[in-house]
Amino acid sequence: MTGAWRPAPGPVVCVGETMAALAPDPPRPLADAEQLRLSVAGAESNVAVYLADLGIPAVWLSALGDDPLGHRVRAAVAAAGVDVSHVRTDPHRPTGLLLKNPGRTGTRVHYYRSGSAASALGPGLLDGEPVRSATLLHLTGITPALSPSCRDLVARALAAPAAERPYAVSFDVNHRAALWPDGTAPTVLRALADRADIVFVGLDEARDLWGAGLTVTGLRELLPGPRILVVKDGARAATAVTAAGVCTVPALRTAVLEPVGAGDAFAAGFLTGLLRGETPARSLRLGHITAVSALQVTGDHGPLPGAAEIQRLLGLPAPDWARHRGGRADRGAARAWR
Repeated sequence: MTGAWRPAPGPVVCVGETMAALAPDPPRPLADAEQLRLSVAGAESNVAVYLADLGIPAVWLSALGDDPLGHRVRAAVAAAGVDVSHVRTDPHRPTGLLLKNPGRTGTRVHYYRSGSAASALGPGLLDGEPVRSATLLHLTGITPALSPSCRDLVARALAAPAAERPYAVSFDVNHRAALWPDGTAPTVLRALADRADIVFVGLDEARDLWGAGLTVTGLRELLPGPRILVVKDGARAATAVTAAGVCTVPALRTAVLEPVGAGDAFAAGFLTGLLRGETPARSLRLGHITAVSALQVTGDHGPLPGAAEIQRLLGLPAPDWARHRGGRADRGAARAWR
């Protein structure tokens, strides 16, 4: 992936809101639930956590309320090995909250994040550390939907031409329709994505945003700016489009307990491949391997295979990879797949 960006010493800095999350335990509609499980949820911190799992120095940059939920979020992300020392505590605004409502047709998510501490983030966040020392800045399309100041933050991060930025920028489109009630998402997200170095987008969300008939080729024409465009096609495959050509790698077949967090895990795996100088195919494989760990748990973060098993999977001949089925990981257990 020569020319995609300029690797330099420094961490990956992931910017965005992480909330406390409540979900029925065991999973059932909220109307029938007798107890709720408290966890944390945030796309950007998910990426940071999986990067840390894979041995990449990661920083989560955000703001939290000075409240018990904020303390819980900070402790949980820090316990995963992510640097949270630059997360600001806001004494006047609360930590965001989400509530999951499982049902027969899927899980609905209710957000309580208007006026949250993270919604007050702004472009000044980019002026000092840790951004100044970052090798890569990771952003998502969730942040610009939170408030005008958050939109300004993302716009400024992408304002300078790629060749003039001191760090590369990766951008996961991560369209959340509930956060964009004004209908501006297609225009805003396309403009932001087209200025990033590396873009992640699901084929289904791209079709929802920009046209039902979109293909990978059509997406590349729509987003000519990124040096690397990664298109995820659900459980089927993922494709990386670079100056060197197009590379598609089938997804690992696996039982799915819950899909939440899998896209973040995939992004972390792929970015890890980039940082290590891997080929597009091996970077996509690492993305798939990491995504499976999220698919097999009810939370956003699941255990990765051991390092030796990851290397074995990365080295499989293509026909063997296509036939491989990811083993189910025990909840909370960090054992290698078989």
